[in-house]
Amino acid sequence: MLPALAGCAVFSAQPRYRGTAVTEAQLKQLTPGVSTEADATALLGSPTLRESFNDHDWLYVSQVTRPRIGQTLGVEKQQVVVLDFGGGGVLKSIRRVGKKQAVNVAMAGGRTHAPGGHAGFLQQLVGGVGHYNPGLGAGQSGGLGGASGF
Repeated sequence: MLPALAGCAVFSAQPRYRGTAVTEAQLKQLTPGVSTEADATALLGSPTLRESFNDHDWLYVSQVTRPRIGQTLGVEKQQVVVLDFGGGGVLKSIRRVGKKQAVNVAMAGGRTHAPGGHAGFLQQLVGGVGHYNPGLGAGQSGGLGGASGF
């Protein structure tokens, strides 16, 4: 029974590495009060993103994910390094944020209404028939095909 189970590991999904992993050795090369945005970019590359409400905070995000049932990705490990540059472009502080500090945000309830009303069954079924599509032909008319002069 054990040899059969050992073969399952061969077919398991491989982990996927995403983002920019920042090492301790790299962080030791950055000194608060001395290092600049240019120093961080030269050492770590461009940040993964900048905070939405504070453009001076740079975030370097890395994840190790693995596909699960239904091909959804499960996050096995996540690391976020935040570099705070304050207003003058000089590094103020460095902090790490792990998966344990993450906050789950629920989706908002309700609906987002689209303009234009609701299409009925028949309109959904044949709604695109007769509409001009330049990819279908080289015609100059508003109909299908390449007929011109009508």
